[in-house]
Amino acid sequence: MPILSVDNISLHYGERRLLDGVSFMVNEGDKIAFIGNNGAGKSTLFKIIKGTIKPDEGKIIRHGNTIVGFLSQNMDEQDLSGSTLKPQKLIDIEERKTALEYEIAAAGEDEAKLKPLMDEYSRVTAEYEAMGGYDYDHRMADALAGLGLTGLSERTDLTTLSGGEKMRVCLAQLIVAHPDILMLDEPTNHLDIEAIEWLEDFLSSYGGAVFVISHDRHFIDKVANRVIELQDGSIRCYKGNYDDYKVQKEEFLKTQEAYIANLSAELEHQMDVKQTMLSHRNISGYHQREKMVDKLEEVLAREKAKLPSGATSMSFTVVPEERSGAEDKILLQVKDVSKNYDDDPFLFEHVSFELKANQKIFLAGPNGCGKSTLLTMLMGRQGGFDGSVFIASSASVGYMEQFVPFEDESLSCFDELISRSDLTNTEARSMLARFGFRGEDALKTINVLSGGERSRLYLCCLLQEKPDILFLDEPTNHLDIDSREVLEDALTAYNGAIICVSHDRFFIDKCADQILGFNNGTAKLYDKYSYYRKDVAKNTVAAPIKEEKKEEEKVSRETEAKKESRNKAADRKEAAKRRARISAIEKEIEVLEGEQKELEATFTSGAGAEEYNKYAANAEKIESLYTEYMLLTEEEDS
Repeated sequence: MPILSVDNISLHYGERRLLDGVSFMVNEGDKIAFIGNNGAGKSTLFKIIKGTIKPDEGKIIRHGNTIVGFLSQNMDEQDLSGSTLKPQKLIDIEERKTALEYEIAAAGEDEAKLKPLMDEYSRVTAEYEAMGGYDYDHRMADALAGLGLTGLSERTDLTTLSGGEKMRVCLAQLIVAHPDILMLDEPTNHLDIEAIEWLEDFLSSYGGAVFVISHDRHFIDKVANRVIELQDGSIRCYKGNYDDYKVQKEEFLKTQEAYIANLSAELEHQMDVKQTMLSHRNISGYHQREKMVDKLEEVLAREKAKLPSGATSMSFTVVPEERSGAEDKILLQVKDVSKNYDDDPFLFEHVSFELKANQKIFLAGPNGCGKSTLLTMLMGRQGGFDGSVFIASSASVGYMEQFVPFEDESLSCFDELISRSDLTNTEARSMLARFGFRGEDALKTINVLSGGERSRLYLCCLLQEKPDILFLDEPTNHLDIDSREVLEDALTAYNGAIICVSHDRFFIDKCADQILGFNNGTAKLYDKYSYYRKDVAKNTVAAPIKEEKKEEEKVSRETEAKKESRNKAADRKEAAKRRARISAIEKEIEVLEGEQKELEATFTSGAGAEEYNKYAANAEKIESLYTEYMLLTEEEDS
């Protein structure tokens, strides 16, 4: 059943038709991944649905009382001024509810005062419950913890948070609000792998619809049951996740190319026939064939337009560089390296590994574990660590960080590449075109480039230098899916060594020979990314048990067997008591809420002070029981 319709939306920017008659529906339970190249118009369509941009043609239809929640990738578009974790409307209702409870208590037996107060209290508590007020704090804490953000109070001033923290708070607020449609623009930005996996699980089981813009292919595979691709102003819809989309698109392209080939052959034949008619002075036949040729040309142009133009995607290959020395030559050796800042705890300890020629090692781990720090240490840009880092004296290195710098921002893309390579003007133009800088784009100055364009230009220049070791820090940031896939092919073909930091799981699986996975304050090598994640999951479960055992050793000299047996028995006893109390509270709440409904029915038929006082007392008891219930269920979950 459709809950939102996008009907024939068109939008022009100058001469460019950004959206051209876009139509589709969002149905209940849909999990839609919205994909396309950077600049295709995905975020613009989101803003049209939100109502902040008006289309030239078409309309957006929200069926029934559909509520849509939006998350922008640009935090400047999220109004957080004066905002707190708990919505102001809910805070106002909560304060009014508390005030009414005091006023009802103060009214005593005065029925004239009680009746309007109880009527308003009934409305306020109903609205409070409808907004999820009773368990809002619990659900918000769960969402923030899942997204890797803790230590915030409900009154924290959100304007003081970093960009990544603001994004996670906004996402958590949307999750707790539970709109009919979650519209998320690049929600995995600023999230580490643990938070991304939590979000994948949440969205996969979300009761409403999800409409998400993403370049994270693994995320799309886990979440989506539909894929909509925006290309050259038009959309094409596919069933299933990203893997399904790839299969269906490949089949469509094959079929479409064959159809276009047949049309082209028929057009050529009809043009020959038309010319024959003219040479035989068959004017009537000539005009008939002329109309047929015009129609075929029109159909052919329309069908060709359905194929990808590839106007801005990267397209390149790496020419293998002849390198001296054996493939098993050690270029980099790390021995027992540890790093901390001042007297702070260690970021990581006792890290050891070797990098051989042609080997590709990817660093993986949560935000703040020290991946980028280790990368800069390996290049000699950061000292103050324990252990040793050795690099081959003959090895040349190249480095691409998350925010790429250029010495002279006033240079054009073309001039920058010429200054950093031995390419001729023609070769430089050709190379820039392969990286998406075609025509006049090659003459853009660096200071006007977007983040993605800066990354593409820097990588273009870096690969021309053909370093023995290539250090990359999140190279897929700002790149769309097409560009990521071409980058993967390029780095796979690159015959130098690579050390790369990345959160992109598709990218890692395709390019990495080994994973240096960070876990529990150290890092070690894994043959596959999935092996690393399994080890993290295993250690996460084992960690609380390990801490508990340490505490036991401190407080008692009893034998481990006796201690463990007694603790387990005590835990089982406490758990049984807790579950019994939870069950009792549930039954008590059910009885009290039944009484409240009966009392509410008497309010319109002359209820007295006794009924009003009982209603107020029940409401206070219900709230107290809910608070106890939340505390007990949190203990049960932990």
